[in-house]
Amino acid sequence: MSSTKVVVFSDFVCPFCYIGLHTLRSLKPEFGFEIQWRGFQIHPEWPAEGMPAEHYYRAMGEERRKAAWEMIESMAARAGLQMRPPSVLANSYLALAAQEFAVEHGGADAFEERVYRAYFHDQANIGERGVLLDLAREVGLDAAALDQALQEDRYALRLKNTALVAHQRGIGGVPTFIIGGYPLVGAQEADVMRQVLQRAIEIGA
Repeated sequence: MSSTKVVVFSDFVCPFCYIGLHTLRSLKPEFGFEIQWRGFQIHPEWPAEGMPAEHYYRAMGEERRKAAWEMIESMAARAGLQMRPPSVLANSYLALAAQEFAVEHGGADAFEERVYRAYFHDQANIGERGVLLDLAREVGLDAAALDQALQEDRYALRLKNTALVAHQRGIGGVPTFIIGGYPLVGAQEADVMRQVLQRAIEIGA
């Protein structure tokens, strides 16, 4: 299946994206597919500086939010991750742009995982440029070059085009995995992904 590509539309502020991508990558040695990442911002309306999580979830109520995160943490544990609810809801635009830089410079997997862990475990505001530059340094990327790219808004058109393609394909949520041309939506268990990947092999997709 080495010629098969799995296209993933995802956003760093989506906990199910973190779980789904982690599960997908665990199957990569078994199937040998190529992952093509597509950054798709789901909350562009969130302020650039971020906002306290309790402000956004106030209408939901504390009990419902607690129950939702217990479910997420359980899903994460089954996938081999430890996750905590972020204290600040970050605008993900800069993080998505930084990931485009990482894709270009050969550090996509490491940077992506580090950004997710920073947000969903370390309580970092990944909407801050300084935070992203520190994470880039940690995984061996050129932070000065990344800083320049972010200041120039170098990936604005690419992110806009990704959003356009997503809408044209009827993709309204993340994560969406396109496996062998077929969409798989949401964080799935490893066995479900394995079945879809196996089917893609059988039909030569």
